[in-house]
Amino acid sequence: MTSKPVIDTRIFRKLLQSASPYRFLFVSALVLTVLYAGASSIRPLLIGKLVGKFVGDGYEPNVLLNWTIFLIILLFLEAILQFASSYLSAVLGQRIIRDLRNRLFEHVVGFRRKFFDKTPIGSLVTRVVSDIEAMAEVFSQGVLSILGDIFMLVGVLALMLLANWKLTLVMLIPLPLLFMATKIFARAMKQSFMLERQEVNRLNTFVQERITGMSIVQLFNRQQRELEQFKEINEKHREAHIKAIWANSIFFPVVDLLSSLSIGLLFVWSVMQIEWVRGDTDVFSEVVSFTLWINMLFRPVRMLADKFNTLQRGVVRAERVFELLDMQAFVQDKGTIESCDFHQTIKFEDIWFAYDDEKWVLKDLNMEIRPGETIAIVGATGSGKTSIINLVGRFYEFQKGHIKIGETNIRDLSIPCLRSNIGIVLQDVFLFSDTIYNNITLGNSDISKEQVIAASKEVGAHEFIMKLDGGYDYYVGERGGGLSVGQRQLISFIRAYVYNPAILILDEATSNIDNESEALIQLATEKLTANRTSIVIAHRLTTISKANRIFVLDKGHVVEHGSHEELMNLGGAYKRLFELQYSNL
Repeated sequence: MTSKPVIDTRIFRKLLQSASPYRFLFVSALVLTVLYAGASSIRPLLIGKLVGKFVGDGYEPNVLLNWTIFLIILLFLEAILQFASSYLSAVLGQRIIRDLRNRLFEHVVGFRRKFFDKTPIGSLVTRVVSDIEAMAEVFSQGVLSILGDIFMLVGVLALMLLANWKLTLVMLIPLPLLFMATKIFARAMKQSFMLERQEVNRLNTFVQERITGMSIVQLFNRQQRELEQFKEINEKHREAHIKAIWANSIFFPVVDLLSSLSIGLLFVWSVMQIEWVRGDTDVFSEVVSFTLWINMLFRPVRMLADKFNTLQRGVVRAERVFELLDMQAFVQDKGTIESCDFHQTIKFEDIWFAYDDEKWVLKDLNMEIRPGETIAIVGATGSGKTSIINLVGRFYEFQKGHIKIGETNIRDLSIPCLRSNIGIVLQDVFLFSDTIYNNITLGNSDISKEQVIAASKEVGAHEFIMKLDGGYDYYVGERGGGLSVGQRQLISFIRAYVYNPAILILDEATSNIDNESEALIQLATEKLTANRTSIVIAHRLTTISKANRIFVLDKGHVVEHGSHEELMNLGGAYKRLFELQYSNL
């Protein structure tokens, strides 16, 4: 059975392909790295020759000064080359991860809602931030640095063989042991990096979820239990890092031991040569040059191990990133139509929909919504009300049937075209950590502050906004924590109003708010639904009595539809729901 390669070559090739837009930068950094390796390799030879010359010819001040100046110039040249190659490598890495992070974010925001239902947010944050950051080191500290060390090794070995091939072979006796140790070390590090990746993901996911749900943690006095779970996950995270530390703790002493063994062999050889050939100044020259070369030979090998660790870590993290980039099952926008008249009848024709396999939520649903009409959808929890909203906005895809706007299938419309004409106000309003103004416009520069103020006055929210510190520049905090539930809901109404959608969807927008806020929201609803196609979902049946038509859902079917008066006179499911709600007041 063949063992898996230490580095996944498929992922590594993808990483190199991501550098293709920056070929010139990559080649420039590589050339500078090669020049630095060459300059560094030749320095021990020059120093050895200088020592041999003075041992043989004696002290000559002018010659010593000239050689010293030359060596200082060479050292400065090495420093400049090292700086330039390191800088260009780092710039290359940062440009690549900038592009990859942009690609990844653009890819993820195009996924269907189903993907986010099943994927922890902490896991996505890990991939977009820390996983991609680790990939930058593949170029800044990995590939180019490794190539530089390899070039230095080749240069050093070539010069050693040219200087004294017999001595070189003696000094390389420990090298096979070093290669074996490096191979074992590399495999151990790959396993530790994979384990580390898993534990980092678990840790991020746990922390993100608990901080987001801190109110529940504190409300149900779960602090101690959550702390115990955190300690358990954190302990496994520590153990994953300890395995890498353990491998490093063994490998680097082995490298130092083998390096010392080579130097010992050098001195044994040198003593034997001096005994055999008295007065041979070349022996002194070789001792100096080979001592420096041994350090240059084993230091890159040790550094290679560190850099190979960086490369492995980057490739392991890149595997997760490319796995997400290659994921096409959740990408939904295949529509090509960029323009459509949305002031037409919306038709649901024989719709079947399930979130999972064939556990149908909507079954053979047929429904028409005429242009400019306000319709309401009611029914018990789980009857499929919210699913209809998800299908109209194509947040989920139905399995059978058709949804049409006029004669245009919504799947033929591009996602930007469809959603730019639909405004949705949800029960659970999400606000960003930003100002009220930016939360209303969502960064759309086409919407002026005058339009926002006018919309706020129409909706009835201008007065409460102006009472806040800074007015429209009031910073709402994370998820709108600085505002009440009713205030957040009004902000979402203004947001929908200024975007002036052709189709408006209100999903239980009056749930969980006080009577004063409900009165304002009722006013906002009347303003928003005027002269546009509107779909209203509400548990409070009193809020939908003015709808043109009401559709009653039960287990995914439309069982009744008509006006409030018609359905009350019918005495069916709607009347029972209405009377049940009033009996509980």
